[in-house]
Amino acid sequence: MTLLFVVVAVIVVALIFDFTNGFHDSANAMAGPIATGALKPRTAVLLAAVLNLVGAFLSTEVAKTISNGFFDESLISPAIVLAGLVGAILWNLVTWLLGLPSSSSHALFGGLIGAVVVGAGFSSLNMSVVLSKVLLPAVVAPVVAGLAAALATRLAYRITRKTPSMHSETGFKYGQAFTASLVALAHGTSDGQKTMGVITLVLIAANLQQPGTGPHLWVVLAAGLAIGLGTYSGGWRIMRTMGKGIVEIETPQGSAAGAAATATILASSHLGFGLSTTHVSTGAILGSGVGRKGAEVRWSVARRMLYAWLLTLPGAGLVGGLAALLSDHGTPGVVALLVFLCISCAVIFAISRKHTVTAANVTDSKEVLVLASAVPDSYTDDPRFTDKPADRAETKGVA
Repeated sequence: MTLLFVVVAVIVVALIFDFTNGFHDSANAMAGPIATGALKPRTAVLLAAVLNLVGAFLSTEVAKTISNGFFDESLISPAIVLAGLVGAILWNLVTWLLGLPSSSSHALFGGLIGAVVVGAGFSSLNMSVVLSKVLLPAVVAPVVAGLAAALATRLAYRITRKTPSMHSETGFKYGQAFTASLVALAHGTSDGQKTMGVITLVLIAANLQQPGTGPHLWVVLAAGLAIGLGTYSGGWRIMRTMGKGIVEIETPQGSAAGAAATATILASSHLGFGLSTTHVSTGAILGSGVGRKGAEVRWSVARRMLYAWLLTLPGAGLVGGLAALLSDHGTPGVVALLVFLCISCAVIFAISRKHTVTAANVTDSKEVLVLASAVPDSYTDDPRFTDKPADRAETKGVA
C-alpha cells in the first residue's frame, strides 16, 4: 500500500510538473506572434495547447531515453523520482516568477540527477548518456538555431526589400503564425515526452511495467493533456520577456526564428536528445535580432538568461538532492515533501500577484517586476502620474 501511495503521488506530481512545463514554455512558440500582433494572446495559447497535445502523440524517442537511458532502473525508487520532480517544479516556478525563460527540461534533468545521486549514488547515473543527450545539445542546439535564424532573417529582408510594406507585413504575419504553430507542435514532440518518460521510469522502478518498454497510451494522453492545459494558461511573465525583453520583434524575423527553431527541435527529437526548447527558441530569437539590421538586441537580458541556463542543472539538482534526503524517510518523509511543495507553490504564487502579467497587459512593457515598485510605463496607467503640470500639482504629496 505504501508503494502504491508513492507511485500515485509521483504520477500526480509528474503531471503537475508537466503543467508547469506547459506555461513555462508557451512563450517558446507564441511570444513572437503575440508581440507583433500576428495572433491574439488567447488565440495563440489555445492553438499552441492543441498542437502540444497533438505533438505528444507523434514520437516517444525522448521518453524512452529518459525511462531507459539516464539511470539504472534497478537502483531507482519512486520516492527518488518524486524528489527530483519537486526540484524541477520549484525551479520552474522561481524562474517563471522572475520572467526568465530557463529550461524546463534541464530543470527536470537536474532535479532527477540530484535526487538520484543522493538517493542511489553516482553508480546509478549513466554519465555518457547525460553528456551526449543533454549537455552537448544544450551547447550546440541554440547556436545552430541562432545562426539559422540570423541567416533566414537576413534573406527575408533582402528578398522583400522591394515589396510594398503593407503586402510583406501581411504575408509575414501569416508566415509567423504558421512557423509558431510548427514550434508548438515540435514542443509537444519534445517536452511532452519528458513527463511520459518520468512516469514510465516510476512504473518500471515499482515493477509495474517491464524494463525497456515505452510509455503506455494512458501515460501519453495524460502527459499531452497536462502540458496542453499548462500552455493554455499562458505563462505570461515569460511571454513578456521572450516577446519584448530580448529584442523588438518584427514579423519577418519572427517567421525566420520560428522556422529555425522548428527544424532544430524536430531533428533533435528524432534523435532522442533531451533538448531544451527554451534554449533553441531563445537562440533563434537572438539570431533573428542579429540578422535584422538596426535591431536593438538587449544583451543585458540575454546575459541574465544565460546565467539562469548555467544555474538550472545544478540549482534544480541541489533542490532535488535535498528533497531526496527528506523522501528517504518512508511515507512520513514523502508526505512532508508533498506538504513542502504545496506551501512553496502557494508562496510563489502569492508573490507573483504583486505585479501580475496577463493576456491583457503582456505586451505593455519589457520588464517583469517581482517585488520592486516602478513608475508605470504610461502615465495614464496611474492617476498620480500625468504630463499636465496642473495635475502634478494637484497630486503632489500623494503617497
